[in-house]
Amino acid sequence: MKLVRYGLPGQEKPGVLDPQGRVRDLSGVIADVGGEALLPHNLDALRKVVIETLPVVQGTAQKDLRLGPCVGKVGKFICIGLNYSDHAAESGMQVPPEPVVFNKWTSAIVGPDDAVEIPRGSVKTDWEVELGVVIGKGGRYIDEADALSHVAGYCVVNDVSEREYQLDRSGTWDKGKGCDTFGPTGPWLVTADEVPDPQALKMWLDVDGKRYQNGSTSTMVYGVKFLISYLSRFMSLQPGDVISTGTPPGVGMGQKPPVYLRAGQTIHLGIDGLGTQTQKTVQA
Repeated sequence: MKLVRYGLPGQEKPGVLDPQGRVRDLSGVIADVGGEALLPHNLDALRKVVIETLPVVQGTAQKDLRLGPCVGKVGKFICIGLNYSDHAAESGMQVPPEPVVFNKWTSAIVGPDDAVEIPRGSVKTDWEVELGVVIGKGGRYIDEADALSHVAGYCVVNDVSEREYQLDRSGTWDKGKGCDTFGPTGPWLVTADEVPDPQALKMWLDVDGKRYQNGSTSTMVYGVKFLISYLSRFMSLQPGDVISTGTPPGVGMGQKPPVYLRAGQTIHLGIDGLGTQTQKTVQA
């Protein structure tokens, strides 16, 4: 299934894409795409719903029908840094001996095509296409061999980052990662049964039509199964938590000379099978 949340910001309703790509309303079946609705038995129940019996939502998704973040009421937005060796190299950093973990504040989460705000005083706002992993079955101390059974689905994340705030402003990475609008998520949550191998997905990102990132999840240093197991040593993972798993090379910071975002630009990105995002940049 491809689950969506559609409507005005803060008023999104749950939906599902039908085989023709139309959004069908799920609000008579579930309250939202998130939390307990993502538990395995609840997703199994959703799969038994005859999609063609659900009301058709007027409009075309990502054209004249806004899609919100594909997961509602996210509890934790956990991110992994330097998880592609070639991205670490372009950043002038070593591949870490263990995953680098940081957070994006949930107030950063926006829809896949909502505007990205350049923060006031920003000089180094950057882009990062990433695979998002959405937890279904929660847990602690999860065995790596069992980790994928805890995944509800996958989505596209743009881990927008302000590099000066992140690296030069005497603090943790979180300072440059969690600004409002820095977490476009979606367009849809693709349930795990439709993604047979999360380590075999092509991913890309363009700015104003120029291809900057062109990679694959196959080159992750730490794969999805390991990351779920690893993170669960330090915190409980809960239904609806989102893990953003790192970015391939091609970020603005890695260009020679570096290239950063400014107001009035267009970011377009996607991951095979998980959809695309398009954001306009505006001044905060």
